[in-house]
Amino acid sequence: MLNRRHLRIKALQNIFAWQMTDKRDLAASKKALMQSIDDVYEMYVRMLSLLVETTEYTEIDATERANKHLPTADDLNPNLKLLNNKFAVTLKQNPDYIAAIHKYRINWMSDPEFVKAIFNTLKVSPEYAAYLADENNDLEESKTIIKFIFRKIILKSHNIIQAFEDKFINWSVDKEVMQGMVAKTIKNFTSDDPFKNKLTPISQDWAEDSKFVQDLFIYTLKNNKEYQELIAERTKNWESERIALMDTILMKMAICELLNFPSIPVKVTINEYLDLSKDYSTPKSNSFINGILDKILGDLKRTDSIHKVGRGLIEE
Repeated sequence: MLNRRHLRIKALQNIFAWQMTDKRDLAASKKALMQSIDDVYEMYVRMLSLLVETTEYTEIDATERANKHLPTADDLNPNLKLLNNKFAVTLKQNPDYIAAIHKYRINWMSDPEFVKAIFNTLKVSPEYAAYLADENNDLEESKTIIKFIFRKIILKSHNIIQAFEDKFINWSVDKEVMQGMVAKTIKNFTSDDPFKNKLTPISQDWAEDSKFVQDLFIYTLKNNKEYQELIAERTKNWESERIALMDTILMKMAICELLNFPSIPVKVTINEYLDLSKDYSTPKSNSFINGILDKILGDLKRTDSIHKVGRGLIEE
């Protein structure tokens, strides 16, 4: 699931994109932000679908073996246990999964070589042989081979990773979230009744998180000039071109949180953006941003500009 850090990254990416273009349309940019978040969910559903379609390829493989010129006894009597894998069967009957497949129009078999390659790697593995030899096919046992396919074959397949990279521009950033969502889904599918299992939601509380990321994005852009003045006042001895654009954006987002999100503690905000600077800006950015934000925070407190309530009152 996406947590607040991931949502801040999404806002950061889209604010950076805004700064890099001359065609600035706030409504269109907000739509792009929300699309970038929805892409994570589509990535997750596509991965689930790839797992399901790999199990279904068992039937295609069996047909091809039976139609060989000189089929063996094994070719004529293949083990179809994977086709009836309880986890895959339960998943593909799940209403939310079915709706998502239709929404994103997912069909890996439109290019069957991807699924075929996964299945061909799987069927020569000792793990698959052990799975077929085990007569147990309950839901929990069925997850073992699914996790193996996911972790040891799909995530290590250059062609599959390339396919995701080609479709999703933020794959490198979002892949860990997607992997966590798939792992959580496998763990949480505990009922043979497909109506009782739930897909992993995009976030813990999407109604609240959706408002958070949209407000963060919009308020940062709408108050850009005001926040720039606060930063400029504390960086008079710095040539503006020497300050990395990413540093400026991170500081503006931090100021936005300090002023507009009363339930988020001050230290949480500061620490979050200092942490993001380690991954998204220069090696010296962390100490620079920390120093400037500390001065700005002091100014805002002296003018009684920061108002916190609830958990936001906690000085963590």
